[in-house]
Amino acid sequence: MVDYSKKIKELEDELRKTKYNKATQGHIGIVKAKIAQLKQQQESRVQKKTGRSEHGYSVRKSGDASVLLLGFPSSGKSTLLNKLTNADSEVGAYEFTTLSVVPGMMNHKQAKIQILDVPGIVSGAASGRGRGKEVLAVIQNADMVLVVVDVTHPEHYPAILREVWEARIRLNKKKPEVFIKKKSQGGIQIGKTVPLDIDDDTIRKVLREFKVVNADILIRSPIDIDSLIDCIEGNRKYLPSVVCITKSDLVSVSTVSRVKKELNADVIISAEQDINIELLKEIIFQKLDFIRIYMKEPRKDADMNEPMIIFRNATIKDVCDKTHKDFAKKFKFARVWGPSAKFSGQKQMLKHILRDGDVLEIHLR
Repeated sequence: MVDYSKKIKELEDELRKTKYNKATQGHIGIVKAKIAQLKQQQESRVQKKTGRSEHGYSVRKSGDASVLLLGFPSSGKSTLLNKLTNADSEVGAYEFTTLSVVPGMMNHKQAKIQILDVPGIVSGAASGRGRGKEVLAVIQNADMVLVVVDVTHPEHYPAILREVWEARIRLNKKKPEVFIKKKSQGGIQIGKTVPLDIDDDTIRKVLREFKVVNADILIRSPIDIDSLIDCIEGNRKYLPSVVCITKSDLVSVSTVSRVKKELNADVIISAEQDINIELLKEIIFQKLDFIRIYMKEPRKDADMNEPMIIFRNATIKDVCDKTHKDFAKKFKFARVWGPSAKFSGQKQMLKHILRDGDVLEIHLR
């Protein structure tokens, strides 16, 4: 039986000993590709053994977006959830208080944002330690991650980032524009519209490790070896995140300032003392990148008091899907007033991208 952990460790040790430069770039690419494949095989074996792909909790999404609180045990997540949402999450000054997913609803600027408190993760979570796989699986259905770090334990932050990375979640990164079209012959042809730090030979070597020997590759955004592997495997989740330092009332002002700078945190709070809670709500709202759409019924005035909250770059189809499950099927056309329309009441179809402040009138068959 293959000892995947041992093989992965041997390759990771080799990586650490290899200095990155143009001469070693191709070799490093091959080693990283082998590690990625071994991890996939290891996971597949576990899935085959257990008969399930994830250990995730079942969480029903509600509201305009879902935000997951992610942090080590006793980092202050439950207290923060209660302050943001008035949810009833058990709070205790000891580890592993939260034993299941506790949802709450935060209302801010007419948006309803679901906040999910999950058990604290620990180092090794992505490999299944503690309830790591269960917790990290919940992120797959979230729209944003709120990373919660105790100001007295800033070392937890890089550990959280490692676990999230191992769980194939990419925080505050855009999905690279890399298009891979496999073909039956002709080798690997590479097209680029941006300059890259990795050369074509390295790209070909990495692709061949994944058994891709004939393909047309179009690269439209800067990538490194890691992001190339992400694109080849194609099972990554890209999410915005906010870094929140908690318990600021327990340390000196200078310590707070130092930790904030070290972690490049978005906000320092004290849930116990109500410090910066409103600021955190606004940061969450802004990071989710919402727009407001005002709905109008035919021959009636638009409802300008209760906008529909939806993500930026949403289409008319997205609004239909959010309004009713059958609207897209029965859709005939729509009329749009506002920033995305060339003139008032312009007729548009499902693929039209809406902008903040648009008024939308949907006509059904």
